[in-house]
Amino acid sequence: MKNLSTSMDTLWYISYFICVACLLSKLYASTDGINSSQFLRDGETLVSSGGSFELGFFSPGSSKERYLGIWYKNIPVRTVVWVANRGTPISDNSSSLKINSTGSVVLSNENSSVVWSTSSTRASQDLLLQLLDSGNLVLRDNKDGNADFYLWQSFDSPSDTLLPGMKLGWDLRISLNRRLSSWKSSDDPSPGQLSVGIELDPYPQAVTLKGTKKYFREGPWNGMRFSGAPQLRTNPMFAFKFVSNQDEVYYMYELLNKSVISRLVLNETTSTRERYVWVEAEHSWKLYASLPRDYCDTYGLCGANGICIISQSPVCQCLKGFKPKLAQSWNAMDWSHGCIRDEPLDCTEKHDFIKFSSLKLPDTMHSWVNKGMNLRECRDACLKNCSCTAYTNLNISGHGSGCALWFGDLVDVRRFIDGGQDLYIRVRASKRANRSPVIIALIVAPIASICGVLLVIYYIFRRKMKAKGNNEEDDSRNVASSSRNVAFEEDLDLPLLDLATVSRATDNFSINKKLGEGGFGPVYKGVLADGQSIAVKRLSKSSGQGQNEFKNEVKLIAKLQHRNLVKLLGCCIDGNEKILIYEYMPKGSLDSILFDQTKGSALDWSKWFNIICGIARGLVYLHQDSRLRIIHRDLKASNILLDNELNPKISDFGLARTFGGDQSEDNTRRIVGTYGYMAPEYAVYGLFSVKSDVFSFGVLLLEIVSGKKNREFVHPQNHHNLIGYAWRLWTEGRPLDLIDRMVDDMLVEPEIIRCIHVGLLCIQQNPDDRPTMSTVVLMLNGESMLPQPKQPGFLMDLVPSETCSWSSKNESFSVNDISITAMEAR
Repeated sequence: MKNLSTSMDTLWYISYFICVACLLSKLYASTDGINSSQFLRDGETLVSSGGSFELGFFSPGSSKERYLGIWYKNIPVRTVVWVANRGTPISDNSSSLKINSTGSVVLSNENSSVVWSTSSTRASQDLLLQLLDSGNLVLRDNKDGNADFYLWQSFDSPSDTLLPGMKLGWDLRISLNRRLSSWKSSDDPSPGQLSVGIELDPYPQAVTLKGTKKYFREGPWNGMRFSGAPQLRTNPMFAFKFVSNQDEVYYMYELLNKSVISRLVLNETTSTRERYVWVEAEHSWKLYASLPRDYCDTYGLCGANGICIISQSPVCQCLKGFKPKLAQSWNAMDWSHGCIRDEPLDCTEKHDFIKFSSLKLPDTMHSWVNKGMNLRECRDACLKNCSCTAYTNLNISGHGSGCALWFGDLVDVRRFIDGGQDLYIRVRASKRANRSPVIIALIVAPIASICGVLLVIYYIFRRKMKAKGNNEEDDSRNVASSSRNVAFEEDLDLPLLDLATVSRATDNFSINKKLGEGGFGPVYKGVLADGQSIAVKRLSKSSGQGQNEFKNEVKLIAKLQHRNLVKLLGCCIDGNEKILIYEYMPKGSLDSILFDQTKGSALDWSKWFNIICGIARGLVYLHQDSRLRIIHRDLKASNILLDNELNPKISDFGLARTFGGDQSEDNTRRIVGTYGYMAPEYAVYGLFSVKSDVFSFGVLLLEIVSGKKNREFVHPQNHHNLIGYAWRLWTEGRPLDLIDRMVDDMLVEPEIIRCIHVGLLCIQQNPDDRPTMSTVVLMLNGESMLPQPKQPGFLMDLVPSETCSWSSKNESFSVNDISITAMEAR
C-alpha cells in the first residue's frame, strides 16, 4: 500500500509539472509572434519565419540602457534596423512586451509603467504581434480574413533604416508621415539631427534636413527618378518606385536579387545617407552608395540663380543671363547672396527661353504643376505669365509629359556629368538673338582652323617626303655632333648614357637578361654601377624611327610625370643604336599575372580594383592633365607594368600621338596597334581620338574582370569574342557570370557589376557615346547611377590585316611604326 501511495504521489507531481509547462508555454512567446495572452521578456526573442530578422532587447555600443529593437538574425555583426523606445531607454532587464486589453502593444518596466506603446486600435481576443521576414513587426487580427491588413506595423514608424519594401513618405488618408531620423550616436538611438522624408507642397520632392534646415535635396520625381539623383535607376540589384496619388505619396525600393542583403541608413556622424550591401565572403557591410555625393549636393550652395558644376573651379557660377548680386563676396567664394539678372525683365518686351541640360531641377518651393500639359503648352503658359522664371516637363519618361513652372528665384541647381534634366529659363528675346553672331563665329572659326591645320600638315608632309631619302645620313650627322647631344641632354634634363655603360649594365645585351620583345625591339634587365636596376629598351634598326623622331619621343616621355606612368631614366644614342632606359618594374607586365591562373588567383579583388583605377588615372593625365592631349593608341595588358606594390604604370609610347589643345581627333592611313584593343572607328577608318584609348581601356577592364583575353576567347555556341559575350550576359541580366572563377570568391557584387557596367560604356560602338577617362574615374569611385550602355563595337573579331603581326608566342603586338609630333608635353 505504501509503495502504491508513493507511486500515486509521483504521478501527481509529474502531471502537475506538465500542466505548469503547458501554461507557461501559453504565456511566453512563440517562434515569430505573441498573442494576447503571451508576453516577451528581456532575454527572449522573436525570430521571423524565414530566419532573417530577430526582435528582442539590446544595449547599443557601450551603453547599458536597454531598448526593444529588430536586427538581422544571421549577420554576425549586430545591425539594428528598428528601435521601439528610442527616446525612453530602460535601465534594467525587467521590462516586458505584451498586447493589452485595448489592443495596443505595450512595453512596460518593472513598475508596470508604460515605456512605449502603439496607439489603441481594437479590442480582440485573437490579436497577434508577429515579426515578418521583411523585418516588419505587425499587429493583426487573426479573425480578419485579410492577412495583409495590419492594425499597426513598425514600417509606419521607421527609425534610421529603410529596408526593401518600406515606404518613405505619406499616407494622406490618416496624415501619416513616414520619415527616417538618424541615431544620435552609436551608443544612443534617440533621434539625431539628420532626417529624410518627402515634402508635399507644392510638388512632392525628397529632402534631407539637418535639424530644421534643408541640408540636401533630391528634388521632384520626374517619372523615372528624383531629378537630383540621376544614379537612382533600376539595375540588376534594385528597382525603385514612387507613388503619388490622392491617397499616398511615397518612395520605396525592392531587391531584384533576393539573395542580396541591403539597407539604407542615415549616418549622424558623416551627415550622409548610406546604402550598404552585406558581403558574406568578407563578413562585413560594403558601402554601395552615399548621399550627398559631393560639395555640389549641399543645399543652395550657390545661392539664388546660381549653378554648381563640380568639375569646375570655383564650383559656383551664375546661370546664363545672371550676374553675382554682390561681386566682392562672390569673388571671395561667398556665394550665399546668389545672382540677379544682368538686366531686369521688362514685361512689355518679348521673351524667350534658353535650354539648360543635365541639371538637378530647382527647389519646387515656388512652383506650379499641371500633369495634363505637354512641353509646348507648358512653354506657352510660362510665356503668358511674366513672373514665370522657368519651365520643364514634369515627367521625362517616354516622350515627356506634364508641366512644372517656377516663379521667382531658382534655388539649388547643379549640373551632372551624366543624367540630369532639361530646364528652360526665361531671358529677353534680344539675349537669344545676340547668340546668332556667336553661333556664326563658332561655325566659321573651326572651319578656318581646320583649313590652317590642313595646310600645316601638307607642308610637314612635303618636308618629310623630301627628307626621307636622307634620313639615315642626317641621323649619323646628328650623332657625330657631340655638341648636339649635349644640348639635347640639357634640354631633356635627363641623363644621356653612352653605349658602353648600357652594354655593361646588361652583360652585353645577354639573352639571359632579356625580359621580352615587342614590335620595336627587345627589352633587357640591367644593373647600373650604383646598383640601380633598370629596364633597357633597345629599338631595332627596322623600327622606322630616325634620330630626330626618336629624340621627340624621348622628350615627350621625359616630361610625363605621373605615378601611373612608367618613368624614363635616360637614353642612349650611338650611331644606329637608339636605346631607352626605364625604371625597372619587378612584377613585370600585367598580362603575365592576369592571364596566369596561379598568379592571378593570388590577388584579392582590392588589388585588381586598384590596378583598374590606376590605369584610368594614368590615362586621365595623358588625355587631360598634360599640356598636350596624348593618345596612347596601344593600351593593352602587356603595356601595363607593375611595381612591387602592384601599382600599375602605363608604358610603351612608341605609337603615341599628341594633339594640340583644340584638336580632338585625327586620322591615319596606316593602322597600327593591337587588334582586339582597337576601337572600331580606328581599325576600319583610321580615325583616332581620346575615345580610342577609352575603348581600349574598356576591353582591358573586361579582361581584368574575366581573366580572359579578348582576342583568344571565342564562345563555343555563338562565336562571340569577350566583348560580345560580356554584352550578351549584360542584356540577359547575368553580368556576374563573366567573373573569372579564380577570383569569384574575392569579388564584391556591387563593385564588380559597376566595373562591368563601366567597361561596356567604354566599348560602345559610337565614340561620342563613350565617357571620357575623367568621367570613368568618377564612375569607378563614385556611387552615382550609370547610364545604360549601348551595343558595343566588334561583338566578333575582325580578321587582322597585314599591318598586324604575331610573335612566336602567338601574342599580337604593335607594328613597327611611330608618329610623334615635335611638340613638347608638360
